[in-house]
Amino acid sequence: MSNEWCALAAGVPNPGKDPTNIFWPAGTNAYQIVGLSHLVLGITISIFLVVAGLLLYSILKYRHRPTAPDAAQEPPQIYGSVQIELSWTVIPVLIVVMLFLATARVILATERAPVPKNALQVTVIGHQYWWEYRYPQLGIVTANELHIPVAGKQGSTPTMLTMSSADTDHSFWVPRLAGKKDLIPNKVNTLLLDPDATGLYLGQCAQYCGVQHAKMLLRVYVDSPEDFQKWVANQQKESVQAPTAAEGEAVFQHNACINCHSIAGTVATGRYGPDLTHVASRDTIASGAVPNTPENMHAWIDNPDTFKPGARMPPMHLNAHDLDAVTLYMTTLK
Repeated sequence: MSNEWCALAAGVPNPGKDPTNIFWPAGTNAYQIVGLSHLVLGITISIFLVVAGLLLYSILKYRHRPTAPDAAQEPPQIYGSVQIELSWTVIPVLIVVMLFLATARVILATERAPVPKNALQVTVIGHQYWWEYRYPQLGIVTANELHIPVAGKQGSTPTMLTMSSADTDHSFWVPRLAGKKDLIPNKVNTLLLDPDATGLYLGQCAQYCGVQHAKMLLRVYVDSPEDFQKWVANQQKESVQAPTAAEGEAVFQHNACINCHSIAGTVATGRYGPDLTHVASRDTIASGAVPNTPENMHAWIDNPDTFKPGARMPPMHLNAHDLDAVTLYMTTLK
């Protein structure tokens, strides 16, 4: 894991552990997947030990001994052992059947998990190369950073993700919370998340979707109920804009920016790019590729290829004055 990726894990409980390690589960689906992984790992290790042990035994017992009386003679050859043929046929078949049944049980348990009536509904839409999150119950639209409440206690609120894609195939994968779930155009998939601990959980688009697939990162913030309500309240209010950013707002609204992006309370209603209403409140930009700082925002607006070569957003070719004004405007959208 790169140092940059580890740096993005700031805020993860016990950061000494790998933040994308499937053997460090924090949700019901993840616990079931880990249990299945342990079973498969135990069986495969046992097979390896048996085969390696028999091979080692045969090598040592039947090795060539020049001093033996019959060293020049070929050992007796045995053909057509019914017992051996049955053993290497029946045993593998039984192992495969057992693994099939165990895997089917986990798949059915995760795919048909009952959805509590109080579940938080979130619509996830995959784009090249960013994530759109819509909270229909709360009237919130955001991008790239998913906030959900912790659900580790009885009576708490789990989260139901309703997932699809706006362009090509994507795959939503946060290893510590659940298995991979594909986002496919014109098809709706669902995923239930019930994390049992607060913190930041990292993930990755797990389906190759284009040149910037590797930088289509996932950040899931699991908040306490109180912190989640604070985040909701902040997202539901109109963006706070400093008076000095008025010029940047005018530049934004008189350029092609409004064709792709939305900002609540303004004429910008585009749907092709991320919603920017509260972009300054996010920790990262470019779908988690870089920290959200004024310097990175400035470079991103000037030329997105600086961080994500092949990104769908074109260079804006603003003059230095307008570029500074728009950057200032973006930093006030909290």
